[in-house]
Amino acid sequence: MKWLMLSLALMLAACGLRPLYGTSDGAVSRAELSRIVLSTIDERSGWLLRNALVDRLGSSEEAPLYRLDIVIDDDITRFGIRGDAAATRERRTLRARYQLVDLSSGETVLDATAGFDAGIDITSSEYATVAAEQTASERLAQEVADDMVARIALYLSRSGQ
Repeated sequence: MKWLMLSLALMLAACGLRPLYGTSDGAVSRAELSRIVLSTIDERSGWLLRNALVDRLGSSEEAPLYRLDIVIDDDITRFGIRGDAAATRERRTLRARYQLVDLSSGETVLDATAGFDAGIDITSSEYATVAAEQTASERLAQEVADDMVARIALYLSRSGQ
């Protein structure tokens, strides 16, 4: 069993995989991510997304190296129309186009989009439907923030920053 584990560890080390976060060569530390300053984002979904990003990126006392500009598109589409023209389902979609700007040069070094959607059942209770919409919005902001931070960390690890 020991030999099997040792051989698996050696094969994994030889495949070229390296951690994205951590302390090894090419890994991105939380200190590097914390040197990104966030611009303001409009709407409630933007506020939720910004808070999720602040939680993931952290903050630093050092001068920021990058600025993250974000424009969101938050949309609710109703479908599943019944005979009385009432919808039975909604799809909430949150898309964020973001640009990572190098503050020393003013150059946009990363321009990408992240987005997710969630299905919501429309019930006879308006309160339950609104609560489901808000919960979906919070969950979508978390997922979009996770995707954005992963892509930014990947960029920083590849660029050697």
